[in-house]
Amino acid sequence: MGLLQIGASILTALLIGALTSAARRAAAVRTRFTQTARTYLLLVFSILAVYWFQPLVPLRSFDFWLPSLTLALVVLTWFITSSGGDRSSSWRAPQNLIALLLIAGLPALIDLSRYFLPEPLFTAAPPPRFILFLFFVIVLAIAIPLISWLSGRFRWVLSAAIVFLIIVLIILKTPALSLQTSVFLRTLMSRSSENASFTDLRWLGFSYIAFRLIHVLRDKQANRLPELSLAEFGTYVVFFPSLAAGPIDRAERFAQDLRKEFALTQDETLLAGQRIAIGLFKKFVIADTLALIALNDLLATQVRTAGWMWVIVYAYTFQIYFDFSGYTDIALGIARLAGINLPENFAAPYLKPNLAQFWNSWHMTLTQWVRNYFFNPFNRWMRGAKSIPAWGMLLIGQVATMALIGLWHGITLNFVLWGIWHGLGLFVQNRWSDFVRTRYPDLQQNRRLQTVLQIGSILVTFHFVALGWVFFALSEPVLSWQVFLKLFNLL
Repeated sequence: MGLLQIGASILTALLIGALTSAARRAAAVRTRFTQTARTYLLLVFSILAVYWFQPLVPLRSFDFWLPSLTLALVVLTWFITSSGGDRSSSWRAPQNLIALLLIAGLPALIDLSRYFLPEPLFTAAPPPRFILFLFFVIVLAIAIPLISWLSGRFRWVLSAAIVFLIIVLIILKTPALSLQTSVFLRTLMSRSSENASFTDLRWLGFSYIAFRLIHVLRDKQANRLPELSLAEFGTYVVFFPSLAAGPIDRAERFAQDLRKEFALTQDETLLAGQRIAIGLFKKFVIADTLALIALNDLLATQVRTAGWMWVIVYAYTFQIYFDFSGYTDIALGIARLAGINLPENFAAPYLKPNLAQFWNSWHMTLTQWVRNYFFNPFNRWMRGAKSIPAWGMLLIGQVATMALIGLWHGITLNFVLWGIWHGLGLFVQNRWSDFVRTRYPDLQQNRRLQTVLQIGSILVTFHFVALGWVFFALSEPVLSWQVFLKLFNLL
């Protein structure tokens, strides 16, 4: 998000919070009504944000079609996960009919605006002809009820939906597949494929959207998904403060915030404003300044001395933290203005004494998601293979999990190496901790030595993480290897 979008999001959240508080103070208005009205308002502005935040895509009208596909996936997932619930989850319930009208009607108005506005208001380029959007809606109106009917009779439909989301993620995250998809789409639209690029399919926030949808689908399979109205579900998936950069909330926790009583008090406004201000300072002052000297492909080839190479590696280490945590602070502050307490994503990660604690405080919602839906099930599956020793299961589980986190950022060798780096680091740290605990049981009784070891552990962990960012920041492993050699005066 840019400053304009952040500013608009702040004003929107303030407006929703103020309206909710005013309605709650009115004696004639019931609490249930204000909660429902707030949910609809959040849904409306989140739908508009899906289109407005979507960056320009070189493929014709895809800055309209990609957000529309996001909303289609939201509706489809809600339909196939709400079957068999109470009346509130039925699409015929009044609140769900209203949500359906909003989800279909707002994009229709955005599309129709091409006929009466000189410039597009919510899309980066003019939207497509309305007849195309109408055809899109008709296809969905036939396909979604059919798939929903199938999901009520065949459990494999939920698994197929998860596989579909994973395939889309793989295509978007793999440069070669993204390029071929762009070539195919350009050919389909009778356009030259010479300018096709793997960056053509920049689908705003899809990494986060896909993980939210997979979370809901997996919880439905495990029979632990609570009943959600379409408005609640849609707002959860495309909530505008967390749309572009997370965090990845849980549906049941998010719904609790929507349903609870909320009044935007002066103290709440002040706390939210402080969080937003801190985030803005982190992102646009510290992170953007550090970006001028942070490690990148160009500087990696230009810097010759070990000292300056350490400087740019340190700069990148802090730049990525202040950039990401800054956006998170902004998102949490904006959400708080609207009465939603999004989960924390960072907790002083660079001050942790070991790698396990680092990953419990860095991008925490992603780590928790991967732990719940990959690491724990994968470990349970490996326990069935009695031929694998305990240390082998630990090694395989940690390396596979961290490699998956790397692949979530992009299916390229540099991200895989970054994930393996952390997976091996977690394994070594676990083995070392067990060795020290059994070999030196009285170590913790020496407070002075414990303090020295704590400081040393923080420094070692920090530098291990900083060196790992070399893989993350650079596009080619060969370049990363050259940086490592320069860091230690070997090149």
